[in-house]
Amino acid sequence: GAKSDALFAQALRWIPGGVNSPVRAFRGVGGNPFFVERAEGARVWDVDGNAYVDYVGTWGPAIFGHAPDFIVKAVQERAAFGTSFGIPNPLEVRMAELVIQCVPSVQKVRMCNSGTEATMSAIRLARGFTKRDKIIKFEGCYHGHVDSLLVRAGSGALTFGHPDSAGVPAAFTQHTIVIPFNDKAALEEVFKANPGQIAGVIIEPVPGNAGLYLPQPGYLELLREITRKNDSLLIFDEVMTGFRLGLAGAQGVFGITPDLSCFGKIIGGGLPVGAFGGRADIMDCLAPLGPVYQAGTLSGNPLAMAAGIAALEHLLDGKVHNQLEALGAELEAGLKTAAKAAGQAVTFQRCGSMFCGYFTDQPVYNLADAMRSDREKFARYFHGLLNEGVYLAPSQFEAGFISAAHG
Repeated sequence: GAKSDALFAQALRWIPGGVNSPVRAFRGVGGNPFFVERAEGARVWDVDGNAYVDYVGTWGPAIFGHAPDFIVKAVQERAAFGTSFGIPNPLEVRMAELVIQCVPSVQKVRMCNSGTEATMSAIRLARGFTKRDKIIKFEGCYHGHVDSLLVRAGSGALTFGHPDSAGVPAAFTQHTIVIPFNDKAALEEVFKANPGQIAGVIIEPVPGNAGLYLPQPGYLELLREITRKNDSLLIFDEVMTGFRLGLAGAQGVFGITPDLSCFGKIIGGGLPVGAFGGRADIMDCLAPLGPVYQAGTLSGNPLAMAAGIAALEHLLDGKVHNQLEALGAELEAGLKTAAKAAGQAVTFQRCGSMFCGYFTDQPVYNLADAMRSDREKFARYFHGLLNEGVYLAPSQFEAGFISAAHG
């Protein structure tokens, strides 16, 4: 629309690329992004007055849909008492209690302000606790824009990763090893080649930053077993999956107990938030108790806590998750039928209320598989849906999210 285009022209003058987070710029699909005026339920309205059914859901937090009255009310009531203190507030204690109640592997938890902060802190903690340097991560798993985690694969399971971004010195990634997801042999090989040196393994148990693919049977179990055997910490990045795939996230779905977990998105009810938690003996290495330093002015912010508490309390009875599973199954069946009718080869993957359709006739188990999908076809599909008033993430390599407000 004309208003969105005018805003984007202005934004390009003052904001790098016109956006405050890169994927929003539509570079993966072509064209200009629209600007949102408001959102409610399963829909967003742009500044030109067009309505869209939204399958991005603010990239995960909007599990109830947009602007649910109980979250809006919680924030409004709280704001009247002050927006930030930098002093302990009672809501932080309630939030910690809720996270620990929902996720059995978490005995203590610390709040921060973003998923990136959570993963960065969890990795520092793993290194401080084990007194080791090396970290293993997986191709296609994104853990925020932390220097040591913005890494692409080396030339084999035994080589260290190369920086994925300008401005990250190679020295910062020299202790990060990158291996393919779902590859058991690579996992075993990398531990064999680095005995007693691996501080921890960080993984999205269900990777949602290269589209969506699922761990194959036995893979997460092997990961848990091999880390335990080598005294390395298993870190689950559940920023996307936490409280979405179930109350206990992916670790609840797959029955795995990680040592540390990272959270964000849903626990802020749409406000900026992050958290990391896990075994008490590991968490007690954090300042002020231990030698691992981590801090933040806005950590435990009362508005974010109020919104997040309202969100978590509304998930406790399990009804929303049952509803989301039913909606997910319905969407999956419908899209598969539509693809077949259109004679299109689509590999459709879903876990609860997260989904992705790849334009390929091959199964997708990892990043290399995902990269074989037809991106030009996806761009046409994206714009076709947009014209019909349906908004998907503007990239083949992002997950879609269903909310309880979808019909």
